[in-house]
Parts: sequence; structure tokens; C-alpha cells
Amino acid sequence: MIRETIAVILGGGVGSRLYPLTQDRSKPAVPVGGKYRLIDIPISNCLNSELKRMFVLTQYNSASLNKHVKKAYHFDIFTNGFVDILAAEQTRASKDWFQGTADAVRQSLPRLNIHEFEYVIILSGDQLYQMDFREILNAHIVSNSDVTVATIPVNAKDAPGFGILKVNREEEIIDFVEKPPSETLDKWSSPLDEKYTSQGKHYLASMGIYVFNKKVMMDLFDIMPDANDFGKEIIPYAVNSEEYKASSYPFGGYWTDIGSISSYFEANIELTKFLPEFNLFDNNNQIYSSARMLSPTKVFGTRFNHALISDGCIIHAEEITHSVVGIRSRIGPRTTIKNAIVMGNDYYQALTDTSEESQVKLLGIGKDCYIENAILDKNVKVGNFVKIVGSPELEDAETDQYCIKDGIIVLKKGAIIPNNTTIGIE
Repeated sequence: MIRETIAVILGGGVGSRLYPLTQDRSKPAVPVGGKYRLIDIPISNCLNSELKRMFVLTQYNSASLNKHVKKAYHFDIFTNGFVDILAAEQTRASKDWFQGTADAVRQSLPRLNIHEFEYVIILSGDQLYQMDFREILNAHIVSNSDVTVATIPVNAKDAPGFGILKVNREEEIIDFVEKPPSETLDKWSSPLDEKYTSQGKHYLASMGIYVFNKKVMMDLFDIMPDANDFGKEIIPYAVNSEEYKASSYPFGGYWTDIGSISSYFEANIELTKFLPEFNLFDNNNQIYSSARMLSPTKVFGTRFNHALISDGCIIHAEEITHSVVGIRSRIGPRTTIKNAIVMGNDYYQALTDTSEESQVKLLGIGKDCYIENAILDKNVKVGNFVKIVGSPELEDAETDQYCIKDGIIVLKKGAIIPNNTTIGIE
């Protein structure tokens, strides 16, 4: 089963709702959990499922993603495993870039078909979850399905934001609607276990994870040559056709779509809880990433509470609470960080390696700062006596150095914040 399967991981589009984190990188390249990138999640799920043939389809702002994947994932000569990057390209058959999820896979078929496979699993590169793909593949084969859609139970509040599937008691999909209005939800409920209905979850939302029989996928591409998207076009056609059997694979674990600044922020802060739903400390489901060979983190008298601290940091802060601190972070004395994400730095800066052109000369966060409800992208320079406080009361705004979105202040990559600056709530 696994040996007959290829995984295709979609690199995402413009990612405008994650701006400015996607200003210079694609969504799957956005850092998460201090030391990882979002692309590490689907690749790690594949590796933990012993699925070792993967293609990553890239197009938008893909340089850092390509570099990370190339550096992080190598297989020895005794396995047929690989993680190959397939960038959008113009060919004699097509002069267009990828127009959507289905079009990306369709255009990549000449590269995929070099390999022998019976099943293909389509994955997103911007979701946070842990799933054993052997289980969904087994369910797909046992049910004799042509296409299987991974689904997650949701409540009436969340349902209008998803593609909603209606299934019968045999988990066969009988209807599909994309983002139904709240007033029409009554007719879109599905028979679910009591553990879900007791939580008010009566609807099945598509997770954007699909398993296809190879032949069926090829047939659907031939039948719908102009279809660009799986969720909006290919899957609804398969569901409504009498020729194909489409099934649901209900997933009961933790899953979140990193589609906006607020969802990204909440998912990261969630990791600092005592027992987060996404487990970074699982012997059987490790999260893999680039091996950077960094030194241990040095701490000088800092008080920590619910914090994730990555490798290679130098921390003099007074307090770090409910925060994620990324690699090579430098944080000055008497600084307090609460409910924040500090992505860290791509390199170390020697004390003698400073520019005379700027008042703020060192990478990282200076002394006597207060930072709360904020995201600091990589390689920022925050001076001394700086106050950055996000709040739901703040209106969305943008400057050359930062954005305010959903009440969260986001310092752009490489931002320079002078001494004594206040951003947000006074």
C-alpha cells in the first residue's frame, strides 16, 4: 500500500491573509514552533507513516522553501525515498503557471508518471496536524473508493468557513457544498459519533487532504481539462457522478489550517500549553527539520513560564511567558515578552559587526523592552526601551516596518525599531 503511493504536497499560493509573513516567502516556508517550518509538518507525517516518495509543488516566493527542503531532507542510497521539488514551469504543453491545486498536479503529471504508483495522496503545505496516512490509505482501499477526502467534525460557527461534506452511515459522500451560508446548515449535517455531537459538532469539513486512485485522477483530469481546483471542481464532480465512489475519512485528532495571522498566532501560542493538542514531544511522531548544529541556549536570570525556547539563543530577559522564541534569538536585560512569537535570526552578529548608519545596531531585542501580543519576524532589530503591545482594540494598519492585523502587531522581516519607540497600546 505505502510502496504503491506517492505524496504530492502543495506549496500554496500568494498567502495574502498571512502577509507580511509571506512577503518574502511562501506559506509552507513560514516558521512555526520556533525551529520548524510549516512544510516540515506534512513531510514529517509522511515519514512517520513510512511514506517516503514525496513531491513538493512550488510557485510563489519559493526560494527559501526550496532551500529548506533541499537542505533538510536527504535519503540514503539503500532506499528509494525522495523529497523532490517541482517548481511551476513553462513547457510545450503549457505556457501557464499553476492556476490552482488541481492544475498544479495536472501540470506535474509528466514528472510523477516517471514513477510507478497506484495511489496519490494530495496534501497541503500550510496545516498543523499529526496523521498516520497509512490509516486513510487503508480506509480508501478497504471501502473500494475512487477518491477519499479527509474530514474533520466542526460546529455551526465554523462550518461556513469550510467545504462541507454530507455523508451517509457508510461514510460515502452524497453531497458537497463550498462554504455554505449559516441559514442553510440544517440540511448539511451528517451522522457523527456522540463524542462529536455532544460538542455541537454536526458537520464534516474537508481538510484539503485527498487520496485518489491514479487512474481515477487521470480520468477526472481528462473529463475536466479546465478544472483548476480540487475542492471547488474535481471533488464535487466526483461526488455527483454515479461513476465514482467518493468517501469520507473522519479524522478526530487536532488539525488547524494556518490561513491567517490570527490562526497562525493562536496555533503557535497553543504549543506553549502544558499539554497542547499538537504534541512536539512524541516518540512515535517526530517533527523533522533542518539539522542546524546550533549551540545550546544561554540564559541569564530569566523567568520562564509556558515558553518554547529554540536552540542557539542568548537570553538576558527578565520574563518570557506564553511565548515561542526562535533560533539564534538575542534578548536584552530587563525585557519582558508575553504572548508573543519571536522568530529569531538567520545568523549571528558579532558585537563588532554593526552598522553606523542605524541607531539600532544589534540583531534581536534590546534592553528594558516590553512586548505583548506580537509577532517578530526574523532578523529584526529592536532597540532599547521599546514597547510593542497588540490589542483587539487596534485597527489594521501597515508601515514600512510593521503591520497590525487582527489586533496582533507583526514586525516585518529585517525591521528596525528605534530606541524608545511605542507601537500599539500606550
